[in-house]
Amino acid sequence: MSSIKRRDSGKWRARYRDADGKEHARHFERKVDAQRWLDEVTASILTGNYVDPKAGKITFEVFARQWQLAQVHRPNTAAAVDSALRVHAFPAFGGRQIASIKPSDIQNFVHTLTQRLAPSTVRVTYQHVRAVFRAAEADRLIARSPCQRISLPRVERRVLQPLPSEVVIALEGAMPHRWAAMIPLMAGTGIRPGEAAGLSLDRVDFLRRTVRIDRQLLLTWPPTHGPPKTRSSIRTIPLPQVVVNALAAHVAQFPVGENEAIFTNTDGSLLKRDHVSAAFRRAVTASGAPAQTRLHDLRHYYASLLIRHGESVKVVQSRLGHSSASETLDTYSHLWPDSEDMTRQAIDTVLGAQRAGTVAN
Repeated sequence: MSSIKRRDSGKWRARYRDADGKEHARHFERKVDAQRWLDEVTASILTGNYVDPKAGKITFEVFARQWQLAQVHRPNTAAAVDSALRVHAFPAFGGRQIASIKPSDIQNFVHTLTQRLAPSTVRVTYQHVRAVFRAAEADRLIARSPCQRISLPRVERRVLQPLPSEVVIALEGAMPHRWAAMIPLMAGTGIRPGEAAGLSLDRVDFLRRTVRIDRQLLLTWPPTHGPPKTRSSIRTIPLPQVVVNALAAHVAQFPVGENEAIFTNTDGSLLKRDHVSAAFRRAVTASGAPAQTRLHDLRHYYASLLIRHGESVKVVQSRLGHSSASETLDTYSHLWPDSEDMTRQAIDTVLGAQRAGTVAN
């Protein structure tokens, strides 16, 4: 139900009631503008695009908090989303009504982040913010998400250059003794930092020389165990003797702690992974390793050794816990030996021979 009436002030009052019976009204200088507004509202109702003008008054932070509580995220993902929103998005426009935020506001937000964060971090932060606005659009709090046609910084694909073995050994020597064995463990098995931090003694079979990876230490406080990154991350990895020796020596010097954890804090409690990361950064500096070296580079080192010694794509995929062979190839294809020579030989064998025959004739 809608109507237009002229007020004593001379303005035209247009009003309508929504499906819930709530009345909405606006005043216009001209009757034609009032009628146009009512026509737009009627069209949005008929097309299913109607948005209650008052719904968008909820602030971005209030809605985002409600959205977070409803998500089915892995613990590490939930922590990453919370950090992105709390540290970056809420200070930027958390107190603003969600309907008032425009694409230009989002573009300015991205531009500001680009001044101090890596392009990949900017993109991930933007994706979390975009998810909140998409949910608001789906709930009909806003007619359209402002995350439209946003220019994002380009992420340059990093060509992996495996660490030299002498650098890996130097990093082990520069780490605190309590965590030093994590270096040969990760370099000799390719497990992720969280998988190494969460490793417990019952997952290591010293007799058969294998390690079972079926959980990781999460980036939560207090630290807790959780599922690995993906279902394909659950795997059993053969242990080289150098890793067996390093783990045995470590356990002999540092008895297992809470939940049979192999690597612990000094009081035997579960590790806080940020402390290990900080110690590794100091080790990078002390050892003379490349400044950008990360714990994750030990995983790449392991993969490069498997490739160098002739392991197939499927074996490397299995050891690393990748979900598909294409993921392995996308990351490491340039490390397979003789790929350039094989390319040259393939073309020369077919095209070269054909051209030679044609020229001879």
